Amino acid sequence: MSPASRITTRHRLSLTWRVIALSSLLVLGLVLAFSWVGHANLTRQFEESRNESASRQAGEIRLAMERSAEGVRQLASLVAATQGLGAALTRRTGEELLESLGPQWPTLQLESGVDEILLFDADGRLAAEWGTPQAENGRPVQQWVRRVIETETPLTALRCSSDCRQYAAVPVLMAGSSAGVVILSRSLADLMRQAHQIAEGNVALLVTGNLQDSQIPPERQLPRWQGQLVALTEQEHSLPVLQRAAEVTTLGEITTSPSRFRLSGRDMELSAVRMEGDGDRRSTGYVLFTNDITDQIQAIRQDTRTLTMVGLGGWVAAELLLLAILLSPMARLRRISGILPNLARGEFAQARAAVPPPDPRLADEIDILEGATLRLADQLETLEGEVRSRGEQLAQRVDELAHERDFIGSLLDTARVFIVTQDPDGRITLVNDYALSVMGVSEALLLKRLFDDVFGGQRQSLAGSDGKGQEERNLTTADGKRHTIAWYHASLPGNPGEPDGRISVGLDITERKAAEARLTWLAERDPLTGLYNRRFLKEALDGAITQGHAGALLLLDLDQFKDVNELSGHQAGDQLLRKVATVLGEELGHRGTLARLGGDEFALLLVGAGETLATRIAQQVNQILATVLLDVGDRRHRAGASIGIALFPVHGDNAIDLMASADMAMYKAKASSSQRWHLLSTLAAARGELQERVYWEERIHHALEEDGFELMVQPIVRLEDRDIRHYEVLLRMRDEAGQLISPGAFIPVAERSGQILQIDRWVLHHALRVVKALEGSGVSLAINLSGQSLHDDDLRHYLANEIAVSGADPQFLILEVTETAAVTDFSTARGVLQSLRELGCRTALDDFGVGFSSFHYLSQLPVDYIKIDGSFIRNLAHDADSRVIVKAIADIANGFGKQAIAEFVDQEALLPILSDYGIAYGQGFHLGKPRHVADAFGYLSSSRGKDNVKPSDH
Repeated sequence: MSPASRITTRHRLSLTWRVIALSSLLVLGLVLAFSWVGHANLTRQFEESRNESASRQAGEIRLAMERSAEGVRQLASLVAATQGLGAALTRRTGEELLESLGPQWPTLQLESGVDEILLFDADGRLAAEWGTPQAENGRPVQQWVRRVIETETPLTALRCSSDCRQYAAVPVLMAGSSAGVVILSRSLADLMRQAHQIAEGNVALLVTGNLQDSQIPPERQLPRWQGQLVALTEQEHSLPVLQRAAEVTTLGEITTSPSRFRLSGRDMELSAVRMEGDGDRRSTGYVLFTNDITDQIQAIRQDTRTLTMVGLGGWVAAELLLLAILLSPMARLRRISGILPNLARGEFAQARAAVPPPDPRLADEIDILEGATLRLADQLETLEGEVRSRGEQLAQRVDELAHERDFIGSLLDTARVFIVTQDPDGRITLVNDYALSVMGVSEALLLKRLFDDVFGGQRQSLAGSDGKGQEERNLTTADGKRHTIAWYHASLPGNPGEPDGRISVGLDITERKAAEARLTWLAERDPLTGLYNRRFLKEALDGAITQGHAGALLLLDLDQFKDVNELSGHQAGDQLLRKVATVLGEELGHRGTLARLGGDEFALLLVGAGETLATRIAQQVNQILATVLLDVGDRRHRAGASIGIALFPVHGDNAIDLMASADMAMYKAKASSSQRWHLLSTLAAARGELQERVYWEERIHHALEEDGFELMVQPIVRLEDRDIRHYEVLLRMRDEAGQLISPGAFIPVAERSGQILQIDRWVLHHALRVVKALEGSGVSLAINLSGQSLHDDDLRHYLANEIAVSGADPQFLILEVTETAAVTDFSTARGVLQSLRELGCRTALDDFGVGFSSFHYLSQLPVDYIKIDGSFIRNLAHDADSRVIVKAIADIANGFGKQAIAEFVDQEALLPILSDYGIAYGQGFHLGKPRHVADAFGYLSSSRGKDNVKPSDH
């Protein structure tokens, strides 16, 4: 995009008008400021003049009152000096008093304005009086008389009531002593006339005090001031002013300074002078001056307007002159300002045409600017050509870089790994979207932070690395989750001469680590109790023996654990196992390695323990387990165990032998009635027992290798028609003399040594060949699987392979598990039975009914047949309880859609009862004894190879 294309047109204010506007604001501000200052000065001068006039009036009034008081005193002195007045007062002759002052009274009243004359004798008694007394009777005349008589000094006083009068009291002297007192009073009428002459406006006399019984008209009474106007000039003009003033101000304010207010559109001013008099008067007099100052105020306003108009006129003249000066230069500048955008748009020819040729004579700044504009047009035109050429090249390169950027950006954002780049200081410069989404933060929070601060955590070098190029770090994200990141670091070249940065690629291996930890835990731990499992115990035992340590192995088997599962359910059994594991771990976990071997078997490996310590710990175990109680509903189960003790290397120099010895001791403990634990006795006895066990283990191993087992079958008869379609496979071992050995002699040893799994597979291998040989006959074979085969993870795979190799139909194969094995590890048994049924085989539950908790599990176990335990069938004919139990089992089996098989049917009398109960099949000596498989099915293979059928079972 060219610069010209980015130029946008916008409204702008011409520079000329900007200058005019700014200068106008400045000049207007100055005009207003000068006008305000002029108005303020005029107002101040007017106020000073009015204050000075008020002070002058107050001074003249006070001076006039002093002169008036002095005149009254002089008149009183003349009266007191009247000839014969002192003798008349002394003699108290009324006629003489009247004769002495009577001729003077008219003259004093008319010419001097005396209102009243009072004569008092030397005792202060009123001797004579002339004129009108003041309406107020509270005058302190007697005080004045006593004071004058005592001091023989005249006094003057001002007294206001309904009017204001000045009093003068002068002693009458005769022969150098006081013969009495003359008191004269004169109103302030002359004073008011004099004040009116002094004042510029109207004058009023205000008396404040008690307004009751006043003879003054109501309109001249001012209640707000508690006074009355006893005299005023031009009442029709001054009275409204005084009434308005009484509403807006107080006497104290107008006495201090004049008060101004508007009335009827006029500006009025009011001031007051307080009249001083005697100190005990009840009323006070004020002289009020009212002036109309409207003309003065209007003059001030007119002067202010005149000053403002003159200033505005000057402003207009100045702006017009400035505009005239700026018009021509500004027009040239506007022309240049219009040309420059054309240069930005690349219109160079138009720009040259618009600028006139420069005049070198008297060139000013604008001429220089125009010349520079022309030169700029030439340079820009040349530069634009170069830029266009370079721009085309750059655009091509930008397109290439954009493709590379998009590819790299897509790669960074879609890669499911952490990608972080760092500067030479290790600070983050880039983080891809996947890392941000996992961490739950924004990129702004990570940029410029140190890589080690963000992805620090605990480091661990990867295998085969130096910890710099490859390492593992732990990362805790914003949601609190912990991740393990495998980091791979590499150098990131920087600019020439600058140190290299670093690019780091991180792979989240949290799930892999968790899976590895889980697999490690599962490989060593029992999932139910969290204790070590059989495999870990065997490895620990082998390690201790290999390192030459001595010690003891305690094998614990819980007593009557089957009862817990049967009476209270599988969950209760699991809960009891967990409680036992917890208690043993808390009490004995620090002494050695505690493990659960499976089912209800536990083991404790004590490295360095001898016979005494081992037996003491065995006793402690019994004491500990005695405290373990489990309450389920109204039942209480107690934990107890039979403990077998074997010492190493005395009773075995490898894990297998030692565990077999401990197992043997445990069975002896179960058989013992005196104590709950058993330690293999002397070395000779232990070796004898061990040799016997080793002998049988060797016999079993030889039989497995050389096909030393024989298969036998016992029919399972359908009671309805005595038809035989099912056979149970039984196992026998043939000795060197050709005699058959019962399973009871070698099966316990095989179970303890773990060889039972190989025996189960031997039986399955050969039984499937028999099933194949009987193909088309409709005969099914039932095979017993040991409890340990339920934990054989490879059993399903082995059986599937054998079915495929033999070609036998799996629906004619019935696999039986004992109720005890199924209930002890219910979840495992259920899974195994379900997997066998998925192969096409049928399943059965053997020895059913010993525990009534089996009824609960029956609905959840995937079995087709249940075999009722023979202990209930033997006594069925004469035991009512057995009949109730068998009937209940049969009903439940039928209710769940499963067929029942009665074991140990040894007499004909049982068959009607079984048929009546709805039991479909029976098995026992009365119905058919075990026979060699060849005899039972009418053939006998002459070959003894591994793939040939032989009598065998268990």
